Amino acid sequence: MLFTSVTFVFFIAVFFILYWYVLGGNLKLQNVLILTGSYIFYAWWDWRFLFLLASSSTLNFFLAIWIAKSKNEKYRGFLLWIGLCIGLGSLLFFKYFNFFVVSLVNAFSVFHIQSDIHTLNIILPLGISFYTFRSLSYLLDIKSEKIKPTTDWVVFYSYVSFFPCLLSGPIDRPKTLIPQLEKKRVFDYSQASDGMRQVLWGLFKKIVIADNCAALTNPIFEHYKFLPASSLLFAVFLFTIQLYADFSGYSDMAIGIASLLGFRITRNFNFPFFAQSIPDFWRRWHISLTSWLTDYVFTPLSIYFRDYGKAGLILAILINFTAIGIWHGANWTFITFGFLHGCFYIPSILRGTINRNKKNSRINGGRFSLSAFISMVATFMLLMLTFIIFRADNLARAFDYYSKLFSRSILYRFTITEKVNTIATLTAIVMMLCAEWLQQDKQHALQIDVIKRFPVRALIYFGLIFMILFFSPPTITDFIYFKF
Repeated sequence: MLFTSVTFVFFIAVFFILYWYVLGGNLKLQNVLILTGSYIFYAWWDWRFLFLLASSSTLNFFLAIWIAKSKNEKYRGFLLWIGLCIGLGSLLFFKYFNFFVVSLVNAFSVFHIQSDIHTLNIILPLGISFYTFRSLSYLLDIKSEKIKPTTDWVVFYSYVSFFPCLLSGPIDRPKTLIPQLEKKRVFDYSQASDGMRQVLWGLFKKIVIADNCAALTNPIFEHYKFLPASSLLFAVFLFTIQLYADFSGYSDMAIGIASLLGFRITRNFNFPFFAQSIPDFWRRWHISLTSWLTDYVFTPLSIYFRDYGKAGLILAILINFTAIGIWHGANWTFITFGFLHGCFYIPSILRGTINRNKKNSRINGGRFSLSAFISMVATFMLLMLTFIIFRADNLARAFDYYSKLFSRSILYRFTITEKVNTIATLTAIVMMLCAEWLQQDKQHALQIDVIKRFPVRALIYFGLIFMILFFSPPTITDFIYFKF
């Protein structure tokens, strides 16, 4: 049930009416509806994995209560390790088992050792990376006594399976979402209308930009060996835009849908293409994941390695970003991608500027400095080059793409249809970047309350709706991060 499908439109319309007009004022029944709706939403994809979601929620619900009640520190640690091992164990099995098997077989083959180990036909449950991290943060925060466990199982199950964020985040922390589930919610027109605007902006980014970029880039990546370097560079540029528009488009829709239901959830993107360095980029990109790993992986590691000075900090960064790469998928391309981005931190660590906040690229009157612009362009170009590894099926294919990219170039000749699609897509990309530049101080680019005249705002809304309907490609693709 894609956010972009007619089925979901019907689902959320019925859900909204039941939630506010039938059950409004009854917190318990509203939460039951959230839980029921979330399980229906998930079962629409594959009902077989509902048991995994429910059993994971049940285990962590009781573990958290037992951890909080126990006064024995060793026993509390033992219970936490049970939750961590089962949670991470299920993630490792479903997501990484075949990767480990293939890697082991390949390692044996280097020494001419034949192994009789076979992969399994494993289906990756949608959203497992997201709801597992949500559950683990709950246990870790209970253990560190940052929060107290909820005794309302409906609240906890709803927190784990909250359908706007279930499949691709954001990864909300328990202290963000659980108190909102426990508190009576009153319909707020301004919040709901802003949520609708954010959903519209997410739809625009996903359908008009991301899906049209995919239609242009997929054939080039598939046949890159026979194409000139100019077309390969163009494909990398479009894929970088596609990845952002696709993932941030999902996040916008998730946040907007949650706003319709009276929730304020974690912001996941802060206009990352205006970053002036790689560290600045990761403060703006997939914020809920990077902050999660910063709190639960990097910070403990940096404390553990602090006696080693800058070398210890570099090691902690490299481990943390390798974990970011591994989180994305069972492929050496993702591991290399994460490790490489960790390496980009080394210069700022050696200079002692890693914690120094970059000046905002937007200055007085909406003007920007030349140095900031150059830094943004350089950062974007570096991101483009690393996203080749992210996009490739394997490292050999990525390195081959690089070799073709830096070969002699011949301008690519577009067909008439390709020219029209390309011009339309590039126009939409420019619109998106300009809107986000002007709205850097807002939560999303369509937060245009400053325009007091409603006819002007309505013209913008209808313009976006027209583009979504008119420029949508024949096939609406799944969100990229569904496979993560």
